[in-house]
Parts: sequence; C-alpha cells; structure tokens
Amino acid sequence: MTTSTLSFTVRPVANGADLRRACEVRAAGYGHHMPGWKQSLIEPDALDRDPSVLVLLCEDKRTGVAIGTSRVQTSRNGPLLIEQSLDLPDAIARLGRAEITRLSTLPGTDPIAKIALCKAAFLHCVATQSRFMVIGARNEALVRQYRRVGFQDVNSNQQMIPLAHTGGMPHRVLVMDTCAAPREWQQSNLGLFGFFFDTLHPDIDISQNQRVPQHLEALAA
Repeated sequence: MTTSTLSFTVRPVANGADLRRACEVRAAGYGHHMPGWKQSLIEPDALDRDPSVLVLLCEDKRTGVAIGTSRVQTSRNGPLLIEQSLDLPDAIARLGRAEITRLSTLPGTDPIAKIALCKAAFLHCVATQSRFMVIGARNEALVRQYRRVGFQDVNSNQQMIPLAHTGGMPHRVLVMDTCAAPREWQQSNLGLFGFFFDTLHPDIDISQNQRVPQHLEALAA
C-alpha cells in the first residue's frame, strides 16, 4: 500500500464551531445550484446532533478554510431519514446501513475532495458495520458522480422518489454494498480502487475521539 498526501484534510467535526463551518459549506454548495435551500442550511438541524450521525469536515491545508462536508447517519438507533419516504428492499433493511446526506463542496473545489469525503464515509461505514450505504441524487449529473464511486440504483426501474427530508424533491436512490464494493470496483475497473483500497491517506482521519456528540448542541448554540 502506498501513502499519499492531499491538499486538504477530512475529519469529523469536533465542536459547535466546526459544525457551523460545515453548515456554511452546505449553504454555499447547495445554494450555488438551489438558491431556495441556502437559508435553510445555514444552521445545524436536529439530525446533526444525533448520536448515530457523523458530520465530516474537509479543510484546505494551506488556508484552513472549510471547503467540503458530508453527513453520515447509521441505522444503529433506528431507521434512516430516507426510510421515511420509501421502503428499502428487505436485503438492505434487515442489515446495518447508513445514509449519506449534505454532501457538498464549495464551488471551484478540486473534485477529488468529494471523492475523499466518500472514502471517509465508506471507512466509517466499515468501522460501524454498516453493510449498505444509501444516497439520494436529485439529477442525472449527480447520479453519474455517485455511480463513479460504486453506487447503483436501489430499484431496477430507476424511479425518481419524492423525499420528505428534501421538501418532497424527487431523487434517484442509490446504494452501495460495502462488502462487495472492493471486488466489484476491481472487476469493473472504475478507476478508484487504488484511491480507496491501495492508498493510505493520512489526511483522511475518521477517528471518533475528535468528536464529542453529547456536547455539540451546547457548543453550537
């Protein structure tokens, strides 16, 4: 395995100040494409403070500026947010699973930052025994991005499903089997097998000791 450094770091938020910085990235990233969402994303929401949730922050190493973020909710405390809007197949719903939401980067950010956030989410899923990763994509461009990192449609008809937690906006729902992914990536030559599995990135650190979830609400107030 080779070791490679990045121009940024990815880590869990450590306090309320970090969480607010993540929210600012969300607002800027989503607001760039969907201005109506910008104001609603500028503040942390209840799920950000849930013990089953990990909020990731991507920071430029040279400037310290927050440039990306994502949120991973595991099913250890109950159904995922997305399960309010659809019934996942039994083969997925009966096992540990996780949903990625609020995946965003600042406009103009190196595309590899989003891939690094996906790798961090993948590593967190493996560490928490979440067999499946679930994500919603609101348009074909995002579907292509997520397919590039190994996601597949959860249903064969590629149906767009209105999601309650996005204000009813239709999304394609995609899923990744974290156990099968390494073999599938290697066989399908997706081009990211090396990044995810053959390269150690010290700048991607999902250590839980950085995160104090029981204090986040007070710190973010």
